[in-house]
Amino acid sequence: MQTTVIAVAGNKDSGKTTTIEVLTKELTKKGYKIAVVKHVFEPNFTIDTKGKDTWRFAKSGAKIIVSMASDEIATIEKIDTTSLSLQEIFKRCKGVDLVFVEGFKKLVGKNHDIPKIIAVKSAEDAFKASKTFEPILAFTGLGSIETLNLDIPYINLLESGQKIADLVEKNVKK
Repeated sequence: MQTTVIAVAGNKDSGKTTTIEVLTKELTKKGYKIAVVKHVFEPNFTIDTKGKDTWRFAKSGAKIIVSMASDEIATIEKIDTTSLSLQEIFKRCKGVDLVFVEGFKKLVGKNHDIPKIIAVKSAEDAFKASKTFEPILAFTGLGSIETLNLDIPYINLLESGQKIADLVEKNVKK
């Protein structure tokens, strides 16, 4: 099976992370292996902790640092990520069936090869997103929004997480 990529987009605090959590929970129950790629906008963000050994190794010049504990392994690559393509990013997601992408609005917005789920807080958000993103599989959220007549389903995550998982599963490349 080829890896399927689905982007989850939306404004701040719209439910993007919750959407990915629900999808991951439902689809891993069905045996899917999931990867999530998250774009962090915070300038100079690092997952590394100042003063810890891995941070010290990077500061001393190491370009790749692998940290291993009893139940996880983390690879930190010190590279300029500004010119990475989506394909180069996805190469880091080996051995999975589905990759969920959160963020990367400019790279995924009109990319027709990547279906999108848009998390919204209002009908206005959904209408604006319908002009920005293509193709859209569904809108999700944590409440109800009035009907938009956009021919795109709206799924309330609190009421029907299984419904969004079923929709994604129909888009998995066999």
